[in-house]
Amino acid sequence: MSNVPQVQVGIMHEPNVDFILHGTYKVNGEEVTGSQSAVLVDGKVSWNGKVCDEFLFEPTNMETDSFELVGVTIGVNFHWERKENQSFRGALRLIVEHDAICPVNILSVEEYLLSVISSEMSATASLELLKAHAVISRSWLLAQMDKSKKLAAGAEKYCACTQTEDELVKWYDREDHFNFDVCADDHCQRYQGITRSSTQTVRDAIKATWGEVLMYDGELCDARFSKSCGGVYEEFENCWEPKHYDYLVARLDGADEMNFPDLTVEENAREWILNAPEAYCNTNDKQILSQVLNNYDQETTDFYRWKVEYSQEELSKLILDRSGVDYGTILDLEPVARGTSGRLYRMKIVGDKKTQIIGKELEIRRTLSPSHLYSSAFVVEKQDVDANGVPQKFILHGAGWGHGVGLCQIGAAVMGEKGYNYKEILLHYFINASIDKLY
Repeated sequence: MSNVPQVQVGIMHEPNVDFILHGTYKVNGEEVTGSQSAVLVDGKVSWNGKVCDEFLFEPTNMETDSFELVGVTIGVNFHWERKENQSFRGALRLIVEHDAICPVNILSVEEYLLSVISSEMSATASLELLKAHAVISRSWLLAQMDKSKKLAAGAEKYCACTQTEDELVKWYDREDHFNFDVCADDHCQRYQGITRSSTQTVRDAIKATWGEVLMYDGELCDARFSKSCGGVYEEFENCWEPKHYDYLVARLDGADEMNFPDLTVEENAREWILNAPEAYCNTNDKQILSQVLNNYDQETTDFYRWKVEYSQEELSKLILDRSGVDYGTILDLEPVARGTSGRLYRMKIVGDKKTQIIGKELEIRRTLSPSHLYSSAFVVEKQDVDANGVPQKFILHGAGWGHGVGLCQIGAAVMGEKGYNYKEILLHYFINASIDKLY
């Protein structure tokens, strides 16, 4: 097992961190166990009367020892946000980041995957779906770790935002993590340690795909996934940095993969979104959905096609609160550019005080919701327009849940139920990729 890479996962950021060591841990040669507390003091970590830049707690028994973090926030800024206690295997590193204490979990990639698969989906999902997700999560993680090394070695500073007087384009990826490899929330991959009960099926999926990754042209695939593509896949460059990947391109999420309209054309996108065409992810089968959606995700309904309504007052205040920009009274939300799934990646906010184009998709979703819109694939219906041309009501009719790039989790669950094996599922979403054993 020594050839399995190690991953460092940042769990939370708090001024005070309470944690419980279940088993015996070693820190600076000292053996400790039980309830512990660390606080931020003058930019350093204070624990047990000692103040240091960081502390490392290493388990004496990797198989049985675990640590529990108290009050971890999950679903940060999303509609399901809540706090819970979480338990983890592996080592615990306490560092200071963003003027807070950040607990970092250090463990093997394969141990990490046991949790991710049970956190991202239900651990009761079908074996083929779990195998597919194991390969995707492993590929994505190792690709991000590889990208981080290249960014650190390069002279150019990575920038995920461009702003002019008339346009703000911003994307949210994981390049802002410098003190660990990935975070534990939806910003990277949901990781909740051993809190989510794993099953024998999850362990079987990890074992069956041990070390397997998606490759394309000799490189690890940046294997993205989301809950529901809404019927057609989105392309990478419309959500993140302007880089094209030949394996992340538009296809119908169905058997007839090439049979879909050009959703970058506004009239096609409007018709597509306002209807509910047949696709793998167009399902209301609760048994299938329960494989993909954990209990808090099942609070979300109507994600293949959805609707959000705002009054003029609600929308104007919301955009001001979320963007910090005073557009005044909102007159229109105009589509400027759509991606291959119909998702907006450039949208014009027209107000009586200011007009500006914003993007990319997550910035749009973030600006138009107290948490996040399910997706940026939406069309706007304006109602009750007064004599001055000011709409008193905006209705957003939308499609899909998430960015829509790569594997569609609900579509993949349907494919699993239809009898497709994990390799067929993967190659449906990652075009002309190969599945190789890395270790």
